[in-house]
Amino acid sequence: MNWPTLAVLVFLTISLALGGCAPRDTNDIRIGVNAEITGSKPTVGDSCKKAAELLAAQVNAAGGLKLGDKNLPITLFIEDNEDKPESAAAVAKKLISQNNVLAIIGPNASGNAIPAARICEDAKVIMISPWSTNPKTTEKMKYVFRACFLDDFQGEVMAKFARDNLKAAKAAVLYDVASEYNKGIAEYFKKSFEKMGGQVVAFESYTKDDKDFSSQLTKIKAAQPEVLFLPNYYNEVPLQVQQARRLGITCRLIGSDSWGSSELLTLGGRDLEGSFFSTHYAPDIATPKAQKFIKDYEAKYGKKPDDVAALTYDSGRLLLTAISRAGSLDRQKVREALANIPEMEEVTGKMKFTGTGDPTKSAVIIEIKNGKFTYFASVSP
Repeated sequence: MNWPTLAVLVFLTISLALGGCAPRDTNDIRIGVNAEITGSKPTVGDSCKKAAELLAAQVNAAGGLKLGDKNLPITLFIEDNEDKPESAAAVAKKLISQNNVLAIIGPNASGNAIPAARICEDAKVIMISPWSTNPKTTEKMKYVFRACFLDDFQGEVMAKFARDNLKAAKAAVLYDVASEYNKGIAEYFKKSFEKMGGQVVAFESYTKDDKDFSSQLTKIKAAQPEVLFLPNYYNEVPLQVQQARRLGITCRLIGSDSWGSSELLTLGGRDLEGSFFSTHYAPDIATPKAQKFIKDYEAKYGKKPDDVAALTYDSGRLLLTAISRAGSLDRQKVREALANIPEMEEVTGKMKFTGTGDPTKSAVIIEIKNGKFTYFASVSP
């Protein structure tokens, strides 16, 4: 084989390889969903999947999304990341290379969202995480967005709430040191609480899958805090609270948006009565748009949507708005439209983007009262 022939073959091989990864013309809007369907947080993945399917069904029933002179249906590609960082990255690769998606919704947990974000950024594919609040998810990223507030804001909100509303001078924290989310928000809370004149008298950690917290809780009890902050997931908190109460820790308990699943109430029972946590929306003060979403979700699935479902629905709405504003399925154009969306009011409230992947939006404080999640207060950035 002579050199010119070889050069042509090499060129064709490279072109075909690159072409397989490049977006191709489609007659639908291809959206991937990278969700924690199995693993330690299946409620999170289930809510994400259900909300995405609800939105797609609604758009398709209305004839699709109008783009130019065509109406395009939404095609979802839903994948289980098993609540594992390596699986989340692999799912992102599959959705991009095999399913040729325009954008990906999820992952939700920050530990999964951060590695998936790197894959999407390198491929210049839009990713919107409904629930990942860790700043690292979008840090130095152009194509990665979120529909939720950040941990630094949330940590400050709960520190201020503990100081101003609960009048706590001394706080304790118990958190998972191996989790980007838990560790990050614990550190932001500590920094803010101390800056506000409070004292963090115990800052105790554990690692994922631990079930015995007696050593850490014994130290916390000895420190006599007036509030105990547990920025941990809904499936972990009930056991921690039960052990704390058995040891005689009677102080007020506060948490973060990872408490938002109704499973927390099922597992935690009366031990959680009178506790507070920050989250993204409160169904009992829902706007007309949120009320419609709640009604539609209940009609389709027979249960109320949690914050992950609401944020997933908002993620999809943000993406569709960006596509409409871009008037195109070109990823770069959609990315630019998304980064500059003016203020929108969606299920979880008002939000806007100003050139980055992080929205400006408010948080709400929920009280666990009479065994239910009850709105307590709203907090703006």
